[in-house]
Amino acid sequence: LNTEEKLKAAGKKKEEGNVLFKAGKHARASKRYEKVVKYIEYDSLFGEEEKKQAKTLKVSCNLNNAACKLKLKDYKEAEKLCTKVLDIESTSVKALYRRAQAYMQLTDLDLTELDINKTLEIDPNNRYMLRINYSF
Repeated sequence: LNTEEKLKAAGKKKEEGNVLFKAGKHARASKRYEKVVKYIEYDSLFGEEEKKQAKTLKVSCNLNNAACKLKLKDYKEAEKLCTKVLDIESTSVKALYRRAQAYMQLTDLDLTELDINKTLEIDPNNRYMLRINYSF
């Protein structure tokens, strides 16, 4: 496959993952998202525009996979996936929110609070984080 076909195929796999997630099939959805990330991980033939598309796909698939892992109660893996996203996009509110959820389940309250505060710095009116913050 050429790079354009590779990105199209990756996008299709992501959509399959989304359908599975909505159907409550979180383990299968997770596998789809993992495939997408592996598929587009190291392609030196990507041009600038394709690199941007690959990065966007990677971020959204890692975030979606983190949501799967939270549903599957695999909190450590959810935390790792969110950290990967934050390495690429340090102000991703969704990644901070999901990682805070994972930390809370892992009973790491200091790190939970850190992510809540970071999120509220970026988005002071984030109702999800405000809700978590009040439950502290």
